[in-house]
Amino acid sequence: MVVEIDERGAKRLLARHPWVYRSAVRSAPAGPGLYPVRHRGRFLALALFNPKSELAVRAYAWREGEPWAVWLQNLERALARRAEDRQRRPEGGRRLVHAEGDFLPGLVVDEYAGHLVVQIGAAALEARREALARALVEALEPRGLLFKNDARGRLQEGLPRYVELAHGEVPELLWIEEGPVWLPVRPRAGQKTGAFLDQRENRLLAGELAARTRPESALDVFGYQGGFALHVARHAARVTVVDASEEALRVAREAARKNRLGNLETLEANAFDFLKREARRGPAYDLVVLDPPSFARKRGDLERAYAAYKEVNLRAMRLVRPGGHLLTASCSHHLGEEAFLAMLKDAAGDARRTFRLVARRGQAADHPVLVNVPETGYLKFAVLEAVE
Repeated sequence: MVVEIDERGAKRLLARHPWVYRSAVRSAPAGPGLYPVRHRGRFLALALFNPKSELAVRAYAWREGEPWAVWLQNLERALARRAEDRQRRPEGGRRLVHAEGDFLPGLVVDEYAGHLVVQIGAAALEARREALARALVEALEPRGLLFKNDARGRLQEGLPRYVELAHGEVPELLWIEEGPVWLPVRPRAGQKTGAFLDQRENRLLAGELAARTRPESALDVFGYQGGFALHVARHAARVTVVDASEEALRVAREAARKNRLGNLETLEANAFDFLKREARRGPAYDLVVLDPPSFARKRGDLERAYAAYKEVNLRAMRLVRPGGHLLTASCSHHLGEEAFLAMLKDAAGDARRTFRLVARRGQAADHPVLVNVPETGYLKFAVLEAVE
């Protein structure tokens, strides 16, 4: 069985972009699966295929072979790239499989201190989830494996949403070592797979910055379970975590106790309302972290999202004391790097403040970015210093 695509789709695959939309499919099997993709009889790639999805073709290899065997080879390579880190940080957290970034579209595998949390986002893989679980268990010998298949994107694939234990045990709350900090993870109830591993290196950077500057007052907005705040609190006199979820803040307080940090406080509030109210006070913090959710889930949201990112950054900039720092992020791939920096420029201008760009970062190294697939590089992170 073969998927035949038109010239438009062929150009994308020849440029090594893995996505081909349904409108470019000329003929294909009736159901989802892993198939060779051809144009006018010429082999182009191996891909996941789903006739019900708008994103019908997701290529994972540009070499011929038995489709599932090649998929497993890609999985083996992805795990091998993380083998050294697993040995070095056995109680840490890491991304073992980063979908397209590891030539394994539709699959995310995160590891938390030996526990695997797996997300499947493709119908072709859902049919092979038992074989996939066996392959992961045989290769990694985890303490447990949890399928956290509750993402909204599964609906576009015609898949149900569920959370199911497939192997061993995975606690409701577990702890991972992240540098000098114990970080909380909620595999079932938490966002994503239980924590935001893409910000790991940026959280460590925040702690290093706090160690150098010793802020009297720090603020973590959209703070969730306090990941950034825990690193900053080791070197700050006082840190406040602001989030709309009382449950997330409860976990943040528990994490503060586990890390023996008595200087971390929490505030349940809408971040937009809090920033608007707090900005009236003027500069009151030496370090502010701003890690909002994605405001642009599709390209049509971009104009509204740009305005929302600008608003929260403008108000956060007004809170930073001269010589202090703003650490700000965007996790929307629709808002590119240039647009992110343009937004910061516009926000600083409207705030009537001058900021120096100290550092530009992205997602952690275990979330690989392919230059052919800019969508894999979704996280933007900037460290700004308030000049005046």
